[in-house]
Amino acid sequence: MAASAPAEVVESGSRTASGAMIWTALAVVYVVWGSTYLAIRVVVEADIPPMLGMATRFLTAALLMAAGLAVKSGWQRLRITRREAIGAATVGVLLLAFGNGAVAIAEQTVPSGLAALLVAAIPLWLMLLRVGGGERPRAMTWVGVLIGFGGAALLALSGGNTSAKPLSVAILVVGTICWATGSRYAPQLGLPRDPLVTALYEMVFGGTAMVLLGVLRGEPGRLHLDRIQGSGWIALAYLVVFGSLLAYTAYSYLLANAPISLVGTYAYVNPAVAVFLGWLILSESLTWQILLGGAVIIVGVALVVTSERRRS
Repeated sequence: MAASAPAEVVESGSRTASGAMIWTALAVVYVVWGSTYLAIRVVVEADIPPMLGMATRFLTAALLMAAGLAVKSGWQRLRITRREAIGAATVGVLLLAFGNGAVAIAEQTVPSGLAALLVAAIPLWLMLLRVGGGERPRAMTWVGVLIGFGGAALLALSGGNTSAKPLSVAILVVGTICWATGSRYAPQLGLPRDPLVTALYEMVFGGTAMVLLGVLRGEPGRLHLDRIQGSGWIALAYLVVFGSLLAYTAYSYLLANAPISLVGTYAYVNPAVAVFLGWLILSESLTWQILLGGAVIIVGVALVVTSERRRS
């Protein structure tokens, strides 16, 4: 089964792409994004305001990427059309400003592992969006959706029996819906053909929107550079280099070249990595609600993706 997967990806992707490239990009997203929940938690605990911190992450990454592309290929590579700019802005705002921004705000009280488990429900939202577009999923897909949302509800309503505030959990859930919406419609928005240029402009527009949202939240008044701990700067640098330059670029590549049902499988691995690192490094508690709810979500997502893969 594993040996035939790359061929299936190539045939059903929106563009021709090698199986090796797709699986390499998936591996990066699987592991690196799982660790970013820990890094985000460290950033917000180091007195860096969440929206301004994530804006710094994406705008810095965009600047570095733009410089690298310009040196390698010239500034003309960065030229995009108005339609491509609108598409990149739409996806950047939904995925980064609303999606990633919600994670950062929520992780002020929500443990990183719990946040990752709630984000794992994204493939379920993706399926509901496809149904809204007129698709008719198989019965097994619906079973997976119901099971997955049952696990998400258990985590959301109980807060995993942690110090998570209900409002933070609600913000996180809304963020997952925004991320799913951006991922679902990204292939239809006429994005730049170059995945690196796509990632660059999405980070520019998403990061700029985060600055505006941070100002609206009054974050500049809470930003005191002299109080920021060294661990916060290290975590922010990690997010720039690995979470944005590496993993987000890989994700943009996958959206353009792999079926959305396969792209959504990162939800299998990210929570496990995040829960383990949160427990190992930040001593976050592993309550029975977190373990049970997380397991139920993963089972639901597995049923959805497996059913859709057989259908395709």
